[in-house]
Amino acid sequence: MQTAIFSAPDLNLNEPEVNGWVALDAGAEWPTFSTPVGDEPFYVWESRIRIEGMHCASCVFAIEKAVKSVNGVLSVHVNAASGRSLIKWSAKKTKPSAWMRAISEAGYRAFPQTSVDIESRKQQRLLMWRWLVAGLCMMQIMMYAMPTYVAEPGEMTPDIERLLRWASWVLTLPVLLFSSAPFFTNAVNDIKQHRISMDFPVALGILISFCVSSVATFEPNGWWGREVYFDSLTMLVFFLLTGRWLEARLRDRTAGALDSLMCRLPSSIERRNLDGSFSRVAIRSLQSDDVIRVYPGEAFPADGKIISGNTNADEALLTGESRPVSKELGAKVIAGSHNLVSAVTVQVEGVGAATQYAQIVALMERVAVDKPRLAQLADRIAKPFLWLVMLAAAISAALLWQQNHGHALMAAVAVLIVTCPCALSLATPAAMLTSAGALARKGILVRRLQALEALATTDTIIFDKTGTLTKDNIYIFNISTALELSANQALQLAASIAQYSLHPVARTLLNAWGKSELVAVSEVQEHSGLGLSANTPIGQVRLGSARYCAIEVEEKGATQVHLSNAHGWLATFNLQEEVRADAKAVIHELQKANFNVLMLSGDRLASAEKVARQVGIRQVFADCTPQQKLEHLQTLQRQGRKVVMVGDGLNDGPVLAGANVSVAMGQAVPLAQAQSDFVVLSGQLSVLPALIYKARKTMRVVKQNLLWAAVYNAACVPLAVVGYLPAWLAGLGMAASSLLVILNAARLTRGSVP
Repeated sequence: MQTAIFSAPDLNLNEPEVNGWVALDAGAEWPTFSTPVGDEPFYVWESRIRIEGMHCASCVFAIEKAVKSVNGVLSVHVNAASGRSLIKWSAKKTKPSAWMRAISEAGYRAFPQTSVDIESRKQQRLLMWRWLVAGLCMMQIMMYAMPTYVAEPGEMTPDIERLLRWASWVLTLPVLLFSSAPFFTNAVNDIKQHRISMDFPVALGILISFCVSSVATFEPNGWWGREVYFDSLTMLVFFLLTGRWLEARLRDRTAGALDSLMCRLPSSIERRNLDGSFSRVAIRSLQSDDVIRVYPGEAFPADGKIISGNTNADEALLTGESRPVSKELGAKVIAGSHNLVSAVTVQVEGVGAATQYAQIVALMERVAVDKPRLAQLADRIAKPFLWLVMLAAAISAALLWQQNHGHALMAAVAVLIVTCPCALSLATPAAMLTSAGALARKGILVRRLQALEALATTDTIIFDKTGTLTKDNIYIFNISTALELSANQALQLAASIAQYSLHPVARTLLNAWGKSELVAVSEVQEHSGLGLSANTPIGQVRLGSARYCAIEVEEKGATQVHLSNAHGWLATFNLQEEVRADAKAVIHELQKANFNVLMLSGDRLASAEKVARQVGIRQVFADCTPQQKLEHLQTLQRQGRKVVMVGDGLNDGPVLAGANVSVAMGQAVPLAQAQSDFVVLSGQLSVLPALIYKARKTMRVVKQNLLWAAVYNAACVPLAVVGYLPAWLAGLGMAASSLLVILNAARLTRGSVP
């Protein structure tokens, strides 16, 4: 598959080039950070953007409002915890530079996902310099302030005291002008955009502290009093920057598994030229049928098959298989897996969006911008909460004004700083993203963060049979045919129709034929949960269940697939299914944990009951159409049950979509089209109990984080309002509250998932 090159429509927007964004307007650049939505000519795109400078829920609101105001932007989703955004836009109406500029004008820095590493490192270095300047100036100012705290009356002359104050004032200027620049920049943007974010009260508090201290320095005998707070101001800035730097590092760790999954492809690879020599090219130039050479330690850049050499591959992040997988001549390799042993030559079969790797990345990128219900609630609370903070600060200043003007203003500063809603906004997404990253490292993809919350409260689990409780490697042990067909003819006809389906039974029929000669068929239609129909040389033929083929057959324990045409029955294929080795132990563990376990199957009752007996499931509903499966599910939900549906995602679309939580096993269908909340790439049932445990542990951490945020504010706000909490301690408390939330979430990276 060749990567398409697209041209941007001529929109005549006449936009100035801002930070090189106009270069992104070239249609050829769009596939590097965007995915087309729908069919050609791809007028609608979804772009993956990293945004720097977000610190609270108000930042999210500001960015979403700014981007939505751009004509042509269809939707925007921003996640403050991951720093990622997913923007859907129409190429007919806008260009990337338009909504990139809107983000910049809102006061934030936006980068395509492809350039995020360089820009992120640059911003982290700048933040580090701001922190160092604040720390060095703070220590020096504390040295100057210490004598004024410990000196007895008469021990320090007025000129020495003035000298120390002026020296502190001078050292405060770099902290104010350089270290505090992000707070003031964002506060100015807030004023321009008629909004409020966390940085506005912080900047206001820093400015008030500096002004009060400067007035006392210039005129120590004035009505403002003679107290200076340069040490508190610099300590406040230092603690705030410390919190932000550590928070940024911890966020990177939180999303580390997502990033490691999304950034596994090499930038270049060796491709064979027409003369047989190899030269290194960018992977974007690869096309289907190219021949490439992959060395040990390199990642495979595309899906393909080995045509020379043999090796082992690490597919852990893509399939959940923790052990190296042997790759012999002719073996398939998948993009994103690593070559471990020796150089191999690979013929490319799928590139770009056609690879399994691209589908996995698309899922994880959606998770990175997903906002769970609790996070959305916290975001809604955070914005009015900031206005209450401003009101509380004003009340505090008014109450203490008559006692001491300077102290009253510093009490207001403490209120402005201590009540930051960062911990509240980060409580839920930090925990859930950490869990999603930990699960991704084990080959379990989370498609929807909200599903972690739902999974923690489920009490019923429904299993599909074929491809879920049984292995995909089904085999045919007997073929019965009508007089006019031989067994080979029946199998050839069935394989010709089955090639158009991804169902395990269809794959079995196709593999059993194993020959290239197939019958010409047309107008093939797959009827979910029933079978396939097609026009063949002998007329309209159906392949599927006895009900679908409108025939009556003898009930046996084996799974059966039938062929029929307008004249009646043509053939029956008796299939032998092998139950997964871990199925019985998993079912027992779930039942022991008080889960109600059922089986829903489209297969006949005898076959379904046989598998159910082997794994220990007592409730079986067989011979079900997709609609009947959905009705069984809805009946359980009306009874108050919260249901997990576990299937292969092939013919279970309606019931997977209708379940409270859905889990798709294996990689049989395109992952981006799966209806499930979780995708278990390895297909191992043993991950289910661990997945449920991880979901419950995640929700415990979320509740702990929310409780901490509530207790912290309830305890500190009254102290700040009455003037008992100094500004520097308020800054330390604010930074500590956010860090505690993220550190608590980081505990979710520990613990194993089979």
